[in-house]
Amino acid sequence: MIQDRTLPAVFGRVVIYAIVIALGLACLLPLLNITAVSLSASDAVSANRVGIFPVGFNLGAYRKMVTDGQLWRSFAISVLRAVLSLVIHMTLIVSMAYPLSKNNRRFPGRNIYMKFMVFAMLFNGGLIPTYMVVNFLKLTNTIWALVLPGAVPIFNVILVMNFFAGIPSSLEEAAIMDGAGPMTVLLRIFVPCSLPALATVALFSIVGSWNDFFGGLVYMSKMINYPLMTYIQTLTIDLVQLMNSGAGADELAQLAEVSNRNLNAAKIVLAAAPLLVIYPFLQKYFVSGIVMGAVKE
Repeated sequence: MIQDRTLPAVFGRVVIYAIVIALGLACLLPLLNITAVSLSASDAVSANRVGIFPVGFNLGAYRKMVTDGQLWRSFAISVLRAVLSLVIHMTLIVSMAYPLSKNNRRFPGRNIYMKFMVFAMLFNGGLIPTYMVVNFLKLTNTIWALVLPGAVPIFNVILVMNFFAGIPSSLEEAAIMDGAGPMTVLLRIFVPCSLPALATVALFSIVGSWNDFFGGLVYMSKMINYPLMTYIQTLTIDLVQLMNSGAGADELAQLAEVSNRNLNAAKIVLAAAPLLVIYPFLQKYFVSGIVMGAVKE
C-alpha cells in the first residue's frame, strides 16, 4: 500500500523534471548553437553544418571583432546607458514607493496618485508623441534619449511599494521614537529590509536597458550613436537580407570577409556575456522579490 501511494508521486516528479529539462534545453540550445557558430570555420557555417559543437575550431571571428571600433563604441554606450538607467530607476522607484506604501490617512491623496500611476502603466502616450517630446527637448542622438523616456517604470514602483508595505510598522515607529527622520527611516530600515525586491527591479532595469534595440533605431539617426543591441540588430538584418536575395560571387565574398555569420554570432555572444555574468549574483533574490512584492496589494 505504501508503495502504491508513492508511485504516483514519483511519476509526477519524473514528469516535472522532464518538462523542466525540456524547457531548459529549449533555452540553452540556441545559445550553444550561436556559440558554436562563432567558433566554427566560415565554410562549415555557410554549409549549415554547425550544431551545438564547433566545426573546424576557429577564433578568427573574435580576432576580427577586436578591430571593429564601432562595436566597442556601441558596447561603451550600452554600458553607460545601463549604469545611468540603473541609478535613475532605483532613485525614482525608491523615492516613489516609500510614500505610496503608506495608507491614505498618513498620505492624503495616495489613492489618487495610485490611479494615475496605474493608468500610465496601462496606457502610454505612444511612440510618435514620445519622439516629438524627445526631439523638442533636443535629446535625439544623445544618451539621455535612451534613458529618460522610461525613467519611471511603474510596474517596478508597485513591486517595491508592496514590499515596503509588508515591512512591520513597529520598526518605523521605533526609529521615529529614537529621533530618526523619514529619510533615515527609508535608508536605514526600508532599503536594507527590501534587498530582494530592490535586486529584482535592478535586474529588470539592467536587462531592459541592455536588451533594448528599438530605442536606438528611433532616437539615433547616426550609427556612431547606436547602443550595442541596435548595432548588432542592424547587422543581423543586413545579413539576412543579403542571404535571401540570391547573392552572387562578389556578394558571397563580401559575406565571408565582412558580414559573415560567425562574426555576427561572436558579436551576439559578446552582447549576452555581461548579462550571463551579472544574473547569477542577483538570481537568488529574484523569486522572493517577485513573490513578496506582488501579493500585498
